[in-house]
Amino acid sequence: MATTAVAAYQPKPSKGFDDVIIIGGGLAGLFCALKLAPRAVTVLAAAPIGRGASSAWAQAGIAAAVGPGDTVDKHVTDTIIAGDGIVDGDIIRMMATEASARIHDLLEFGVPFDRDLAGKLSVSREAAHSESRIVRVKGDMAGRAIMEALVAAVRKTPSIRVLEGYVAEELITEDGRVTGVVARDQAGSGEDLHRLTASHVVMATGGVGHLFEVTTNPTEARGGGIGMAARAGARLADMEFVQFHPTAINVGKDPAPLATEALRGHGATLHNSAGERFMLGLHKDAELAPRDVVARGIFAEVKAGRGAFLDCRTAVHDFADEFPTVFGYCRDAGIDPAREMIPVVPAAHYFMGGIWTDADGRSSLPGFWACGECTSTGAHGANRLASNSLLEAVVFSARIAIRLGTEMTGVAPANWQDGSVSSASHLAENDHPNMVALRKTMSANLGVLRDGDGMREALRTILELARNSHSTRFDNVITTAKLIAVSALNRLESRGGHFRTDFPEESPDWKRRTLLTLEQANAIVPDLLETD
Repeated sequence: MATTAVAAYQPKPSKGFDDVIIIGGGLAGLFCALKLAPRAVTVLAAAPIGRGASSAWAQAGIAAAVGPGDTVDKHVTDTIIAGDGIVDGDIIRMMATEASARIHDLLEFGVPFDRDLAGKLSVSREAAHSESRIVRVKGDMAGRAIMEALVAAVRKTPSIRVLEGYVAEELITEDGRVTGVVARDQAGSGEDLHRLTASHVVMATGGVGHLFEVTTNPTEARGGGIGMAARAGARLADMEFVQFHPTAINVGKDPAPLATEALRGHGATLHNSAGERFMLGLHKDAELAPRDVVARGIFAEVKAGRGAFLDCRTAVHDFADEFPTVFGYCRDAGIDPAREMIPVVPAAHYFMGGIWTDADGRSSLPGFWACGECTSTGAHGANRLASNSLLEAVVFSARIAIRLGTEMTGVAPANWQDGSVSSASHLAENDHPNMVALRKTMSANLGVLRDGDGMREALRTILELARNSHSTRFDNVITTAKLIAVSALNRLESRGGHFRTDFPEESPDWKRRTLLTLEQANAIVPDLLETD
């Protein structure tokens, strides 16, 4: 257990007792810290805050029913449809209801959301939305703008201490309660380990995209926080559901640059090398079908050797002005999207699974909370509706702050003297051979299309990599990969982001969420590896 490993490390004790430790410097972590002010908060971030976070790369924006003719009911209905039968209705209704308030919070923190000539928030439409409800910044710069505003606000808030270059490795548990964290400095490569104690710990470490060879996520998004929670005994949920964004720009970069879904909302179309608009025959909504449908359509064309290309030439009038981020990616790759089609490929993009939490972000472990992409709240079901991810991050991080505010009565406001401490400059981390092997097997056998034989092969590889691990950090990562493989093998159907060619249809017996612990997963591994 975590306490035994911590004792063996003999880490340096912290100088004080932190009221709340937040692990992760992305949108969910920073928003939670700001909403907790003026209570004492320490944010542990592997990279400088705002960098190494998927939120900063989000192009489209935040879904919120704030436009004319839109309603919370419509937002809820669209989410339930996209989630393929297993969305928690109460959770998404709460989330959609609180969306407007969280948008106004972000405005107060300085996020420059687009407005129309009358000064009202501008909204656009994305796939599987019945209305225009995506609140944006300069077309495709929402994630960057939100993170820049929050980072600036955090730097100015005296109750928030930021430890940059500190990688959390294990949760400290005492009598079943999470009481702190062990972190390694020097961006995770240092010899020094630090033991930080807390009355509450909030996990906000992001998703799992870097477990796959082709991903839109930064290197840090490798599922370490989820694995860390699992190893401490936390309950996990829906670990089989990985969302692959249909339109990563296929130019051989890692991470793969993203061509935002908003382009298809503007009328961009998908074609193969023969010029065929292949999505017309696959779904009534064609390019605006749910992401899993579009991803499988593109994957089939790429696998068949025909390739897939996004045609924006007539849909976007001034590419550099309307979608500057995508324009920059294309320009760097030598593509002129105003004159040429953009080559695209599905890429691991978002994780619907993760640490199970209740409506207030509380996990199954006392003293331990979680928000953002490392969680599974039930809001996304089997397939996340576009732009609900940033919404979930701010809604649940705010709810954690509110709930902690009621549970931490009498705590004096804090004023950290060392508001920001950096133990190393942020450098891109190269994958070690075991990580390369893991990413290869995950993409080959647990990607857009899956089958039992391939997933069993992946699970055997994962178990072998786990046996050969000599790193606590990799132990966390490989634990998350194992939980994904076990959950995917266990679900004998196709639903949302989980598509099995050997079980291609949905089953009414599986119209439910899946809950498990690491102990339960380990117990069923021998049965899952058996073949007829």
